[in-house]
Amino acid sequence: MSSTLPIRVLGGPTAFFEYGGLNFLTDPTFDAPGEYPNPGRPTLRKLAPTSAAPAELGRIDVVLLSHDEHADNLDRAGRALLAEVPLTLTTPGGGARLGGTAKGLADWETLDLDRPGGGTVTVTAVPAIHGPGPRETVEPVTGQVVGFVLTGEGLPSVYVSGDNASLDAVKEIADRFGPVDTAVLFAGAPRFPVLFDNAALVLDSAQAAEAARILGARRVVPVHCDSWAHFTEGREDVVTAFQAAGLADRLD
Repeated sequence: MSSTLPIRVLGGPTAFFEYGGLNFLTDPTFDAPGEYPNPGRPTLRKLAPTSAAPAELGRIDVVLLSHDEHADNLDRAGRALLAEVPLTLTTPGGGARLGGTAKGLADWETLDLDRPGGGTVTVTAVPAIHGPGPRETVEPVTGQVVGFVLTGEGLPSVYVSGDNASLDAVKEIADRFGPVDTAVLFAGAPRFPVLFDNAALVLDSAQAAEAARILGARRVVPVHCDSWAHFTEGREDVVTAFQAAGLADRLD
């Protein structure tokens, strides 16, 4: 079984890949650069477009949406796209808010998807915490978030972290699924001075390397580390951190 499958990183948290004959898209953000005012919250500013438009990707079977409440994970064009996709998997609250073909999954809940050639892909919802500290402290501020693990007979395992900042959550996932073949890790260390004393709301680069070690990940694809002004670390920081950890050979 090969641990490598092509993953097309489009910018920000958005990536596209085929798995078990199904085409998956993570957190769709296809707007042009611009600002997203949010009364009572920091304004988000997108700096660069994605490298491809949805029409260039072809068929999209499933969107894996870590959460629907922030424009840097689901922007206006992304929301419009969901109406055209047969299935969007997200948080329980997000499923209720989005309606349509969106389905919310609680932590450790599974869903089997039929593969075009027979068999199934199993999607397992896994914990994610969008900021520092325990879930009960973080969720009232930044909202509910979910990650995903994909498995299937004869297929490499894939972990999509979503906007997670908790290495404790990563340890829980590793206990059930490690070692994983490919980890799509959301990084970038997004920060706002007014939230949690400017602590990172998603993994910083050193934490991403530690997450890879905990997971025993054979391959790591970093996303969520470009295109937005509040991301304080970029791809080069991720590379440096993986080199320092002796894990550079795992980085895609």
